[in-house]
Amino acid sequence: MSALFTRNRLIGLAIAALIAIVDQAVKLYVVGPLMLRQVGRIDLLPFFDLTYTENRGVSLGMFQASNMEMRWLLVALTAGIAIVVLVWMMRERKFGDIAGLALILGGALGNIRDRYELGYVIDYADFHIGTFRPFLIFNIADAAITIGVVIILARSLLVREKDATETGETPRGESQDA
Repeated sequence: MSALFTRNRLIGLAIAALIAIVDQAVKLYVVGPLMLRQVGRIDLLPFFDLTYTENRGVSLGMFQASNMEMRWLLVALTAGIAIVVLVWMMRERKFGDIAGLALILGGALGNIRDRYELGYVIDYADFHIGTFRPFLIFNIADAAITIGVVIILARSLLVREKDATETGETPRGESQDA
């Protein structure tokens, strides 16, 4: 096996592919057999519904693609970000970092496919507590991206500082005389 395709990186690529495939399969299910586009909403639990939404923007609905040029600009921008994440993932060695980046990559690929094929991203997961909605309506790809970002942030804030102190190095910004 070449140095580029280590076991951890191959697992990361498999995670990314699995997230993208599951995301697309669930989207097909909610607009196909469940006919969510036609019915609009399906009440499932007291705190979770399926609600059909077409997201023409990016994160939090920002940068709405109001015309074809903006649509393709968003496709290109998100594809560029996915390439950066892929390159970053292929440079990492630790599985925790690779797993977080794989979730981000898989989610990005699922949403890029929607935007490329449809011009918008299909969102359907509607978590709420009564009328309070702590999140916007989202999909599996969005959830994977969010979890991946949290993993990367947590690892960058916690794990690397711990590694430095265990090897006897002084964490950034601290003096050994304290």
